[in-house]
Amino acid sequence: ETDGEDLYVYDLNKANLNQYWHKGKWVDMRSIQDSIKVKNSPTVTVELKYSLHGPITWIDSVHYKAYAVKAAWMEPGGAPYLASLRIDQATDWESFREACSFSHLPGENMIWADKKGNIGWQAVGIIPIRKNFSGYVPIPGDGRYEWEGYLPIKDRPSALNPKAGFFATANQNVTPENYTRWDAIGYTWSDAYRGDRINSVISANNKMDLSKMAALQTDYFSIPASKLVPILNGIAFKDTALMNAKNRLTNWDFVLDKNSVAAGIYVAWEKEIATMMSALLIPAEVKSLISLQISTIIQRLENPTTHFGDNAINQRNKLLQEAFTKAINNLQKKLGPSMDQWVYGQAKYKHTTMEHPLSSIVSKEIKQQLNLGPLPRGGNGQTPGSTGSGDNQLSGARFRILIDTKDWDKALMINTPGQSGDPSSPYYRNLFETWANDQYFPAYYSKEKIKSVTKEITVLQPH
Repeated sequence: ETDGEDLYVYDLNKANLNQYWHKGKWVDMRSIQDSIKVKNSPTVTVELKYSLHGPITWIDSVHYKAYAVKAAWMEPGGAPYLASLRIDQATDWESFREACSFSHLPGENMIWADKKGNIGWQAVGIIPIRKNFSGYVPIPGDGRYEWEGYLPIKDRPSALNPKAGFFATANQNVTPENYTRWDAIGYTWSDAYRGDRINSVISANNKMDLSKMAALQTDYFSIPASKLVPILNGIAFKDTALMNAKNRLTNWDFVLDKNSVAAGIYVAWEKEIATMMSALLIPAEVKSLISLQISTIIQRLENPTTHFGDNAINQRNKLLQEAFTKAINNLQKKLGPSMDQWVYGQAKYKHTTMEHPLSSIVSKEIKQQLNLGPLPRGGNGQTPGSTGSGDNQLSGARFRILIDTKDWDKALMINTPGQSGDPSSPYYRNLFETWANDQYFPAYYSKEKIKSVTKEITVLQPH
């Protein structure tokens, strides 16, 4: 990842709040007057203030402080996606990398493939160089903590023709072990489980086709479940309901399928484990500021002697037993006494409901037009088909595309909930159910194919 923003904190001149202290002197803020037209109301005039680092976001007149955001992607010439025009004209790996140097956007992974069989990966994005600070906390704006330019494209992580024959990224750490420019790239990544699952599937399938890639994009195999459930198998329960719930996981395939009761039981247990392990490992004073990744939790559980004291295995098992008991009690309260009601994908559990930003201020009838769902979903934030960790999916891929470069008309795609922002349009929600069911539709390329399925044509003419 890259961190392209910093929050600067300035000392203000008590005699003139438009001046901040920088490099031994008071510096005037730059001001711009702007007008905002408001429907059925008078035009509002606003004053926008800027420091040498960027826009002033807050002035604290009581404590004589000001705050400004410096963002790398706001640099002149930083229209990020225009770099795609250069990338589209690249003819080899080097010209591709050169074109990527114009991608002044937050960190992204770019991939390369050509007719000669070369494949490559390039980390792109405008990357500030910080020599004496990390960028993870607000910093004084007095001149002691400044960026020292941006990291050149050739110094950013990349790979050409990796030994595995493929390169897979899923927000995990793919930085080479011998990389040295830690003054420019970030320190935090998502857990590796999604990337590990992708690597495992592709390594075992030398001939991937569109159907296999489509299945991989929506794969719900949970590596955390494959690590935690075997530990549960060695823990006994006296209560019949708890034993029955445990037995549901005994021969489970670790897939968080929306129709699975076992998946529903496991996810509830994993959440309780996370809560209890956080209480055990995070000091109370900083609980609101720190969260534990599931990989850290699993590492501690697999190696209990580091954090569970004397009789570590028994203490660990006691925690897992208590977490499982709490999970089952919660499922009974949430979904009812019958275990058959605990299927993972449902309106009361894992689902997708898309709420329009204006739905809270409109009539009930319009709200029904704007909002979509609920529809059942599977997966979570640790599966290749990422659906987030909450009951309602608020993250994950809304757009996916699969392309066969040998026959472009075989391309498949999905984009939810539709391609129109007009709730009265038939294309506002027509893809929502297709997406929720992890399906795709043809994304034709040739003019003949496109004409054969065209429903409407919109002509935009300048006046």
